[in-house]
Amino acid sequence: MKIIKRSGVEVDFDLQKIIVAMQKANKSVEPNLRLDEDKIVSMAKKVERQAKKVQRTLNVEEIQDMVENELMASGAFAVARNYITYRYTRSLVRQSNTTDEQILSLIECNNEEVKQENSNKNPTVNSVQRDYMAGEVSKDITKRILLPPDIVEAHEKGIIHFHDADYFAQHMHNCDLVNLGDMLQNGTVISGTFIEKPHSFSTACNIATQIIAQVASCQYGGQSISLTHLAPFVDVSRKRIRRELAIEMDKIGVPLSDEQMDVVTEKRLRDEVKKGIQTIQYQVVTLMTTNGQAPFITVFMYLGEAENEQQRKDLALIIEETLEQRYQGVKNEKGVWVTPAFPKLIYVLEESNIHEDSPYYYLTKLAAKCTAKRMVPDYISEKIMLQNKIDKNGDGHCYTCMGCRSFLTPYVDENGKPKYYGRFNQGVVTVNLVDIALSAQGSMEEFWKIFDERMELCNRALQCRHERLTGTLSDAAPILWQHGALLRLKKGETIDKYLHGGYSTISLGYAGLWECVFALIGKKLTEPQGEELGLAIMRKLNEYTAKWKKAENIDYSLYGTPLESTTYKFAKCLQQRFGVVEGVTDKSYITNSYHVHVTEEIDAFDKLAFEAKFQALSPGGAISYVEVPDMQNNLDAVLALMKFIYNNIMYAELNTKSDYCQECGYDGEIQVVEESGKLVWKCPNCGNTDQSKMNVARRTCGYIGTQYWNQGRTQEIKERVLHL
Repeated sequence: MKIIKRSGVEVDFDLQKIIVAMQKANKSVEPNLRLDEDKIVSMAKKVERQAKKVQRTLNVEEIQDMVENELMASGAFAVARNYITYRYTRSLVRQSNTTDEQILSLIECNNEEVKQENSNKNPTVNSVQRDYMAGEVSKDITKRILLPPDIVEAHEKGIIHFHDADYFAQHMHNCDLVNLGDMLQNGTVISGTFIEKPHSFSTACNIATQIIAQVASCQYGGQSISLTHLAPFVDVSRKRIRRELAIEMDKIGVPLSDEQMDVVTEKRLRDEVKKGIQTIQYQVVTLMTTNGQAPFITVFMYLGEAENEQQRKDLALIIEETLEQRYQGVKNEKGVWVTPAFPKLIYVLEESNIHEDSPYYYLTKLAAKCTAKRMVPDYISEKIMLQNKIDKNGDGHCYTCMGCRSFLTPYVDENGKPKYYGRFNQGVVTVNLVDIALSAQGSMEEFWKIFDERMELCNRALQCRHERLTGTLSDAAPILWQHGALLRLKKGETIDKYLHGGYSTISLGYAGLWECVFALIGKKLTEPQGEELGLAIMRKLNEYTAKWKKAENIDYSLYGTPLESTTYKFAKCLQQRFGVVEGVTDKSYITNSYHVHVTEEIDAFDKLAFEAKFQALSPGGAISYVEVPDMQNNLDAVLALMKFIYNNIMYAELNTKSDYCQECGYDGEIQVVEESGKLVWKCPNCGNTDQSKMNVARRTCGYIGTQYWNQGRTQEIKERVLHL
């Protein structure tokens, strides 16, 4: 059995340390109040048995809580009091410097909690360590100085989660929709160098990757670009290639007919498009931003954005090449083709590509083939999105999320035109719905009372995020605020105007709707009574965001939190506060947003249809998924799912497996097994458990993760059932 020390280091459980601590407390009381040695050993062993029952790695504080409880239960109140006093005085000493041990453990790569915090960061790399070190300092300042104590306490107890506290000390926002079109058409500035409008498609792709890297280094969330913004440069290259070809043929004295010129031009153009997309694919994967990871970038593929028929054809060419290259994958260090985490791809299902007789159905078949092998693209239904995203003029809109799932709300600018590119999200605070339900102890009246209190707490926490950005100068991130990624403000100008009035959003996240409903009424979310209560809770959350928006002129929006590492934190906090409650806290994770529990047997089509009702009530962002086996030989089933998505749900994805063992060359599913009380990844062919010698790709929060996960998320991945 393992435990996690306060520094984050994972070590073997040592019964003797508990015995010694209890002996010290025992010796500090009057002789007539002391316990005998056998009793101390017996109590320590009982604590050990309790710790093993939890079936996850406990931290030191949890073990000490168990010791306190055991002392109190045995009637050794004087010993317990001195034990508690000692813990308190040691805590005060630690508070004088809360970061040193954690930073040192980061440098030595033995901080287990941080190592598994982000499934796309390699904690052994210097740049990642530097980012984590800065993050520890930021979190310390945030907790001690920048946030009110009650919000910090609620965050620590897992009542709410104040996201990205490791970046809060700086004036940074969450995620955005990059206005790549403006930057390419009107020029931009990167690192003090003016970049003019590109004269070819390949140059546009190269500039796009530099913009992506710069943007990623200036904010902490995901970003999205649209391939539509690259499409005009296909024709720019076409005309350039034709001119050069004419000169070339004239020099060698070989005349070509217009038809022959077109054929050669299109052949050379395809080669350039291939090289351009290759630039994006490889640069995104190999670039490393200032926070030590590849940019969290989503690429949007929507034929409906094209301004004319020629541009639509050129966009289709780009989409085709993007899908082909993603299907192929990238080579790992052994030279084997594997699934990369980025860029995430989103493909819009629309009338021009969804039916067998649609002109671009060939792209949809290619997308299905790519999804079956590489887990992307994910799918947005234009049909459903036009119904869900309606602006104040009554018009529906289809557009991409910012990163993996955070959606902007419909917005019309001062000229009456819809605007999405160039907008952003200010940040997220998530409420733990399970905690509210368990705190209510089965009383619906008490539940709604506590719910109201937690909403007030979340509102104040979100106001802290908003106020931290208020007064931010455009100089803080020129690529964002001055040079077109988001805005083109002057030097010294603040971004304040764009924090209000709907230009940007700020997100109230929610987690654990499934467990919340079950804790309250003993019904699954998929049962009629459970569904009714779940939808009522969702509507109530939306009532609060609408009320705050009206009162503050800030675009609050409800967000289905992905909970990558926080799922484990919330689960641990719930177990500490309420014990192990069957069907509620008996896992090392809680369910993301409104999702059906991962262990629930449900058909893929039923799952998507059911979750669509909840997704429509999560306007700030959410994504649904179905877990599928290897579908590479059953693309008809993939296409059937895609057509169902088009008709029933706005945003969904298919999850499969894409693994490779570098020790033996096995390319099937790497399994999760339990060894010495801990979940580890193991090759079923050769038994390899060295994570540095295997490639594992799993979807965990909308993005594909490739650097492994904490024990809670690993258990969740292990317990997923297939829906098809």
